[in-house]
Amino acid sequence: METGHHHHQWWKMTRFSFRTATIVVCFFNLVTALLLVQAFLSAASIRKSPARHSQSVHLRYIRESEELRQAMEPLELIKRVREIQQETYVEADPVQQKDTKQTAAADLITRLSNIRSYSDSGSLKALEEWRKRKMERARQRQLGKNGTAASQA
Repeated sequence: METGHHHHQWWKMTRFSFRTATIVVCFFNLVTALLLVQAFLSAASIRKSPARHSQSVHLRYIRESEELRQAMEPLELIKRVREIQQETYVEADPVQQKDTKQTAAADLITRLSNIRSYSDSGSLKALEEWRKRKMERARQRQLGKNGTAASQA
């Protein structure tokens, strides 16, 4: 019976040791998993740090560029141009506009009547000759274009 009792104790010890071994292996697996996660996270933060640094440098560069551009704007010139534009858009009173239009119309009528009065038969004849020559040149050009188009076809 002692062998059975001895066998039973061995089984208890073995069972206990298998349970202990399983717990120890699980504990090591957990520690290993935690170390891997920590290594992964630290590597990710190292990768992001230069990017963040680069991004902050880029943002600072953009800010400085914007400040330089604003410093170089000709503010006085822009202000003066706006004043001139406002002066241009200020409408004159309607009476003055009407007088200006009437003056321009009267001036045009005077010029037209002066042209008619100065035109004598000689100038009319010269004008008619000039018009005939123009018409003849236009006809020759048209015939030349038609001849070129016909020879190409």
